[in-house]
Parts: sequence; C-alpha cells; structure tokens
Amino acid sequence: MTEVLPKKRLLSLDVLRGITVAGMIVVNNAGGRLSYDSLRHSAWNGMTPCDLVFPFFLFIMGISTYIALRKFRFEPSGAVVWKILKRTLLILLIGIAIHWFDHICEGDFLPFAYLRLTGVLQRIALCYCAASFLALYVPHKWMGWIAGILLVGYGIFLLMANGYVPDETNLLSVIDRAVLGVGHLYQKSPIDPEGLFSTLPSIAHTLIGFCCGRLIMEADTLEKKIVRLFVVGFLMMSVGFLLTEAFPLNKRIWSPTFALTTCGLAAMFQAMLMYFIDYKDKRRWCRFFELFGVNPLFLYVLSEVLAIVIGVTGVKPPVYDMIHSLVANPYLASAVYSLLFMLLMAAAGYPLYKKKIYIKL
Repeated sequence: MTEVLPKKRLLSLDVLRGITVAGMIVVNNAGGRLSYDSLRHSAWNGMTPCDLVFPFFLFIMGISTYIALRKFRFEPSGAVVWKILKRTLLILLIGIAIHWFDHICEGDFLPFAYLRLTGVLQRIALCYCAASFLALYVPHKWMGWIAGILLVGYGIFLLMANGYVPDETNLLSVIDRAVLGVGHLYQKSPIDPEGLFSTLPSIAHTLIGFCCGRLIMEADTLEKKIVRLFVVGFLMMSVGFLLTEAFPLNKRIWSPTFALTTCGLAAMFQAMLMYFIDYKDKRRWCRFFELFGVNPLFLYVLSEVLAIVIGVTGVKPPVYDMIHSLVANPYLASAVYSLLFMLLMAAAGYPLYKKKIYIKL
C-alpha cells in the first residue's frame, strides 16, 4: 500500500498562485475597447506584464505537482494514476464546455463544426497530465534534461519551420489545422496561442517548475530553499534574455526564451515571497491573494462563465459607461472595470476561504 507523507503547505506558494489567478482574471476582462499596454498580450514578439500570468501559473503548477505526488512517494499506484487521469479529463472538458457555453448563450446549441478545442484550461490539463506521468515513471534526475531537450528541439523546429512568422505558413499553424481543423482553433489570429505543438514547450515549462519544487522540498532549511531558488531563477532569466537575439520572446508560440525567462522570473518572485511570508512571517498583507490561491481554477472558471453571461445580457456596456462617466481616461476606466470584476470574484471566493472549502478541479 502506498504510504502517504504528511502534507506541508507553503503559504507563499498559495499567495503567488493567487496573485497569478487574480492577474489572469484582470487581463481577461477589460471594460472598454481600450486597455493599458501592460494589460494586453504582446501582438507578436516581445513581452508585457500581462504575458507573465499564464506562464507563472504553469510554473506554480509544476511545483505543486511535485509537492502533491511527493505525498505518495511518486509511486504509480492505480489510485494515483486514476486521480491524474480524472483531473486531466475534468479540466479538459470544462475548458471545452466554456467555449460551448459561449455559443449556447448566443443561441447556437450545436456548434460542433466550429467549437474551439484548444484554450487555457486545455493547456493546463495537458501540461499537468504530462508532468504528472513523467514524475511517476521517469527518474527525477532526468526531468531537467527532458525539459532542456524539449526546449532545444522546439527552438530548432521554430528556426526551420517559419516559427517566428505570424501567418498560416508557420508550421505550428499548419500542424494545428491538419490535426484539429480550422474551425476548432483560435479565430482571431492564424497562430493559436494554445495550439497543440506549442504545448510541448509549455510541458517543458511545467517540468522546470517541477524541478524547482524538488529543489525547494529537498533543501534542509528555509534559508537554503530561498537562496537556491532565487539563484536558479536568476540564471534561467539571464540565459533567456541572452538568447533573445536568436530566439525572440514570444508568448503566442511559447518560444524557448519565453519559457526560460518567465520561469526565471517566477522562481525569483517565489523566492522573494518565501522570504517575506514564510521566513519573515509577514502574512497580513497577503490574505487577499491567498483567497484566490486556495481555489484558483474554480474562481478562474467562474470568472470566464460570468464574463460570458455579462457579455450576452448586455450588462457590460452600461457598467463600463457608468465608470467612464466618473473616470474620463478610457484606459483607466477599462482598468477600473477589470479590477472591479476581479473584486467580484474575490467576493465569490471569500465565503469558501473563510469556511476552508477548497474546490479541486
């Protein structure tokens, strides 16, 4: 029988997860047609603060995967395997269901010919599944090498396959169209930002988080955990920036430099939070973000569903107009709407947080 180890929860990890989810909700829910550049994804090459939230989430998920499976000594029992498969399928189906719900709200109940099959939740599910099974069946000393091979191989692929060209000649687009069909992909650009093939570097990204989780849990003192994580993060960020001349930062294709740079930034940020929250015990300021961090996917899904409902019911324009009447700057008015929407999600999650109800997706 698999022995379950006692669970050690890092508050700083919940806080970073919460900051990330709150950020995802803010950037996904602009009020008007205009929003600050920092609240918009980069059009192609480059990186904005908005581009950090999803990669931070995948990095944290890698750490959490290590901590969760460590309880079972990484033994691939039937119960553990079934739990991974069940969670993967649940997140995949919820991601597809959100797209379906959007069509239903517009009066189209059977959009099977053009129902989007890719998306943020679908990528989360695939990365979680791949990282979890590799953690169970591959020696952990190889995990970093696997991540490196995936990133190097993907970088070579990008150079040989028009990977940095934002049109349909990009082989990433060709592969996605061939496998899934045009109707089941992102329609606002020829490159699906959560496409199938670009999920490979996202898996590598999650594996880097897993390796950082191992680094954190195996260090014997909190001071060592913090220093090692910060140093590793700084090195990854530096290498990522140094290679941008050959491989520009690009979230939409999840370029190798984007993975390295954002993993490095996430590791450094996590180390700083560990220092202030877990080491210095400065906790009072972070309860708001902990609220999001303990029910991350539930609140994210709720925000996506509510955004669809607000959109189809026509509530959004008058609410934004009211804000705009008080805040003349349209960029600032849009940001205020985003923040109010995020606070509404916080209000929804607060009763769960107070009652210690954690909804696992």
